[in-house]
Amino acid sequence: MVAMKTLVVNKLSLCLLLFVNIIANHAAYEPTWESLDSRPLPSWYDEAKLGIFIHWGVFSVPSFRSEWFWYDWQGANDTDCINFMKTNYPPDFTYADFAKQYTTEFYSASQWASIFNASGARYVVLTSKHHEGFTNWPSKYSFNWNSMDNGPHRDLVGELATEIQQNTGLHFGLYHSLFEWFHPLYLQDKANNWTTNNFVKDKTMPELYEIIQKYKPEVVWSDGDWEAPDSYWDSKNFLAWLYNESPVKDTVVTNDRWGNGDMCHHGGYLTCSDKYNPGVLQKRKFENAMTLDDASWGYRRDMKFTDVLTMDELLKTFIETVSCGGNLLMNIGPTKEGTIAPIFQERLLQMGDWLKINGEAIYSSKPWTYQNDTITPGVWYTSAKGQQYVYAIVLNWPSGETLQLGAPSVSQSTVVSLLGYTGTIEWRAGTTHGIEIILPPLTVNTQPSKYAKVFKFINLDN
Repeated sequence: MVAMKTLVVNKLSLCLLLFVNIIANHAAYEPTWESLDSRPLPSWYDEAKLGIFIHWGVFSVPSFRSEWFWYDWQGANDTDCINFMKTNYPPDFTYADFAKQYTTEFYSASQWASIFNASGARYVVLTSKHHEGFTNWPSKYSFNWNSMDNGPHRDLVGELATEIQQNTGLHFGLYHSLFEWFHPLYLQDKANNWTTNNFVKDKTMPELYEIIQKYKPEVVWSDGDWEAPDSYWDSKNFLAWLYNESPVKDTVVTNDRWGNGDMCHHGGYLTCSDKYNPGVLQKRKFENAMTLDDASWGYRRDMKFTDVLTMDELLKTFIETVSCGGNLLMNIGPTKEGTIAPIFQERLLQMGDWLKINGEAIYSSKPWTYQNDTITPGVWYTSAKGQQYVYAIVLNWPSGETLQLGAPSVSQSTVVSLLGYTGTIEWRAGTTHGIEIILPPLTVNTQPSKYAKVFKFINLDN
């Protein structure tokens, strides 16, 4: 009898094991867009709303024109770049010679992390490798063209990854360019019309697997894909591994730049273009990757004060993006020494101060029924707790005594407050619809913020 019970238990255990294996195999993502696109986006990403993008590399040494300097100089033969080199460097100076001047002597990962933390951002995306091919980590697939063998003689990625992951609540991510402008294997594959992919097998894909296993980024921001199809890049096999087997399989998010034609169609979330700000509600999660220096992603020594977005401009972009369901990825370009320009630091800290007051209208928010107001321009909406709370974010404070809003449908139980303001907010129903808010007499000392202000509604009818 005991033996019979044991046999039954063993059979049940075997059936259960087979069932678990079937479920596990069924849950595995296949290397097809239909399967990969079905993966739910990890919730932390939508809740985060704000990230910091960091473009840093050998291009930070000439710091002229943009991070595309090498290509502009020797690929596009741009006159300004050619004259810049003739004026400032000897005739035999090569782009590779810039690497030894990529010194990073003032780079402090802890200082950077402190600034990013204070900005109110919830994730950070660092350039691991741009189109120039130089890796900011000691990659075994980039001999002598990496940050340990040349230039800084440091693991720049590793230092920031450790600091962010161990000492902050931020999520750590990495940007990686699939292609390299002048790599001979890539140029040969290109000449072969992508019928060979030696560059992918020997260089760029091994790098991607290497940084995932070594640094465990929770954002993989791919770029440099547009010249070739994803079949050349082997992107779908990589993503299947990333989602099924990698050390970050449960929390990692990816963008949409995995091959020609994929952008704005396939991937974890959509970028669609640089500085993508659609202004209307999107069906899929998107990210507005933009930069504080409106003319460049990398640091420029000739950057002017007027090239940098004002706080009002930055908040307008951020608020519009979040209202339409997106995240903002706000870029800075550090110097070759590893410092963040004071004007960039100022914008990051100003953003953090604004979010300390108004963050409940941003973090974990959802798009509302209306994205912007139907009467007053410059007013954008978000919602929370299943639209129990609705937030009207006012970019420009009215000059009169009232603010008229057409979108909210009020009831007798509606309660209105101004985030960061302790006084009572009076209101009355609009003449035909909407609401008329009696503006409080704010002063320099009583206003919650000198930038955009947020009204909170509870118990709206809509």
